Amino acid sequence: MNIEYGAEVIDREGKALGTIDYVIRNAWTGEISKFRIRRNSLGSELMFSPEEIIESAETRIKVDISADGLNDN
Repeated sequence: MNIEYGAEVIDREGKALGTIDYVIRNAWTGEISKFRIRRNSLGSELMFSPEEIIESAETRIKVDISADGLNDN
């Protein structure tokens, strides 16, 4: 999986969550273990793992969560 810094991240309904601003890789394998999303509106950050990705392209990632559920927390 190739994830670019600055890639847009959307939730499962297509709502924008933010952009990728940090990628954590396994030191032995080089595989992505986590990535951080800088939130658009709230100025906060979220961490996700590759298992939560539904679809991916270099410039857009879709994750299996709901933005509405995040806003409730």
